[in-house]
Amino acid sequence: MQVTFFKCGGVCVGAAIHHTAADGLAALDFVNTWAAIARGAGEAAPRPWLDRTLLRARSPPAVRFDHAEYSRRGGGGSKVPFDSAILPVSKAQIDALKAGKKLSTFKAVVAHVWRCACKARGLAATEDTRLYMTADARSRVRPPLPEGYLGNAIFRASTVAKVGDVVSEPLDAAADRISGATARLDDEYIRSLVDHLEQAVSDAAGLRKGEWVMPETDLWVISWQGLPIYDADFGWGRPAFMNRACLQFSGLVYLVPGPDGDGRLDVVVAMEPKSLARFKELLYEELK
Repeated sequence: MQVTFFKCGGVCVGAAIHHTAADGLAALDFVNTWAAIARGAGEAAPRPWLDRTLLRARSPPAVRFDHAEYSRRGGGGSKVPFDSAILPVSKAQIDALKAGKKLSTFKAVVAHVWRCACKARGLAATEDTRLYMTADARSRVRPPLPEGYLGNAIFRASTVAKVGDVVSEPLDAAADRISGATARLDDEYIRSLVDHLEQAVSDAAGLRKGEWVMPETDLWVISWQGLPIYDADFGWGRPAFMNRACLQFSGLVYLVPGPDGDGRLDVVVAMEPKSLARFKELLYEELK
């Protein structure tokens, strides 16, 4: 943890969290509990659930699915240079994107970002493009994990399509691909994945997200929608800004809600410098 006090009176709280120890929700529970204690509301703060056996591998392990999302994509490869940007999208722009279709904000924005990335990168129509996402397993496993579970319960999902299909099909068709990918993460699939990772842990080089080197055809979108990212009131009021300090590799995108609860999303993107400027243009063209 690092706390920086500025001459203007502002304060920045920085945190480095290892994802193996805690996912986003668990890390925020920790920070928000710390904040509650600091402002004198510690008695009302929830206590963490520390039983890690709730998501342990079975004995013997039973891997029943192909977990392509955990293929090795690092361990010595050279990462592609990238630039990053924070691109705000208002609720009105998101509503315009949906155009009256019954789509969740997550599916509509992710489908749009995927399409814009394919176009900005100038990918050939016949190439395969894989979209990676993450999903919280807390309510997907049986029995569900208890509130306050302190650990990593985030798992990867993905879908593959031809570039030509992604850029030409209607938004709701791409959204259907996203729905199919996340729907697979039920209890049976997650238990199989935990078993798979238990077998791979002795040689995990290239499996960890921070080590990944993705081809320019692929994209990884992580949503912070629904996370309590603006609840860390240390006695100074709600935070004015919260985000990642840095992005790890090209093709990584975060969807971060704004601080005012007005439906705004920040599209935080890391992309090859030659493609990022065009991506910015395309992102806003269909939001007018």
